[in-house]
Amino acid sequence: MARFNLEINGHQQTIDADPEMPLLWVLRDLLNLTGTKYGCGIGLCGACTVHIDGSATRSCQTRVATAAGKHVVTIEGLGITGLHPVQDAWIAEQVPQCGYCQAGQIMSAAALLAQNAHPTDSDIDNAMAGNVCRCATYFRIRNAIHRAAGEVRP
Repeated sequence: MARFNLEINGHQQTIDADPEMPLLWVLRDLLNLTGTKYGCGIGLCGACTVHIDGSATRSCQTRVATAAGKHVVTIEGLGITGLHPVQDAWIAEQVPQCGYCQAGQIMSAAALLAQNAHPTDSDIDNAMAGNVCRCATYFRIRNAIHRAAGEVRP
């Protein structure tokens, strides 16, 4: 066990954990931030996506020791002062069906828009390729990202 200082959603957190523990389990089990989902456990489905220093990152494959000292944002912290434009667009486009992958989808979309305010369909497809939706709402996801692109604030 080791002690780690993490900044999660703008708040400093100190936790004791095995340095090899995946960030996903720190978030869910130690900090009770359960919006980040466990999907495949091998970084392929995207359900566990969070932002680390602004980049979309698979938390199931990121060790807590790697995240220490970095800025981590989970779905709970994405819209600190209200819904993020991506979350608003998700609602407007009625994206979710089962909803399980949606936190990871939203986090990937928000990271994309932070890097590219006006993505093309190809940009969206490339950025979102690592996020699997078993309900196949990909068309609505793309529409929501385009909608949010008109509303994203820095």
